[in-house]
Amino acid sequence: MTAWDEWEPYAAVLLAGGRSSRLDGIDKSGIELGGRTMLAWALDAVVDAMEVVVVGDPVHTERPVTFVREDPRFGGPVAALLTGVDALLTPRAYVGVIAVDMPFLRPRTLSRLREAAFGRDGAVLVGPDERRQLAMVLSTERLAEVRPDHEGQHGMPLRKLLADLDLVEVPSEGDEHRDIDTWTDLKSL
Repeated sequence: MTAWDEWEPYAAVLLAGGRSSRLDGIDKSGIELGGRTMLAWALDAVVDAMEVVVVGDPVHTERPVTFVREDPRFGGPVAALLTGVDALLTPRAYVGVIAVDMPFLRPRTLSRLREAAFGRDGAVLVGPDERRQLAMVLSTERLAEVRPDHEGQHGMPLRKLLADLDLVEVPSEGDEHRDIDTWTDLKSL
């Protein structure tokens, strides 16, 4: 048993409400890959989360989730993340946060992030280029401490919100770090 196993289960926030401007405004969560939607792949990655909030437009899912929209709509990843955390029914010590456009994330990815986050402010997945990805586990207590007011959330870069947090960087395994931002990204899968 690891130290993490002694903790309460985690919650997850899936960010699925962006503009997708490089994909001609198509809702990324509905894009199919291997016969399944991107949202279904994302939900699989957080299958062991006790509660899941999807920040995006409601669609049918096989798993019970809560759908919310950030206010103002398209307020960016900080507004979406904080809206998702606020919508959780049961507060948790840590929250997994992933973008819906990362179809290669797996439950093992979240487990590695959770293990690395133990006793820290959180952990973030990094790709082979050492760029931080939108796949992380964050302490909800520390997130509340660095939270800007409602007006400051709109358009705030995620790196600015997380700048003062002690985040462990967890190297990607295989294609975990890959996301789909463009039609070229999608065709290359």
